Amino acid sequence: MATILAKLPQSMRSELKEPLGEIHTAAETLLEAAGDPIVAVGDIVTYHLIGAGRRPDVAIVDGKTKRERVERSVREAIEGFDERIDVANPQSTITDDLLEAMASAMAIAGPVVIVVDGEEDLASLPAVLATPDGGTVVYGQPDEGMVSVPVGADSRTRCRNLIERMQSDPERIDAILSA
Repeated sequence: MATILAKLPQSMRSELKEPLGEIHTAAETLLEAAGDPIVAVGDIVTYHLIGAGRRPDVAIVDGKTKRERVERSVREAIEGFDERIDVANPQSTITDDLLEAMASAMAIAGPVVIVVDGEEDLASLPAVLATPDGGTVVYGQPDEGMVSVPVGADSRTRCRNLIERMQSDPERIDAILSA
């Protein structure tokens, strides 16, 4: 059973609505500036990147968008990954299952999809911590577009600070992601 290592308090919800990077409305434009590897968080983001000709190195999906099941065309597009890892991650949390899957996915040569039973909305924060420098984490900003986060010291510090301010175990999170 998955252990919750971070839980988003109500007081931080509005703060996390601020994008961590630049918002793009076209996947092609986003990809022009993206580093390598690319980690996509969300079904619709993953679908748009694949549609623009770039399957993410790691995709974290939950089969939903705005809490509704995604359309069949989106689900079918997401099925073409080399590896699939299933994890449990309840709403507004980050679990050890999710973090262990991220760490494993980064070590696999081909594209990997992490399928979340629950919700992947907070996955962008640990994804920034898990992605090597120079990579890009992309996640959806509801009704606005896709947020592109270049991974480096600044984005890692910002995400680590956000996680530390949650009800969390930051040392355990770092230990899993660096294993």
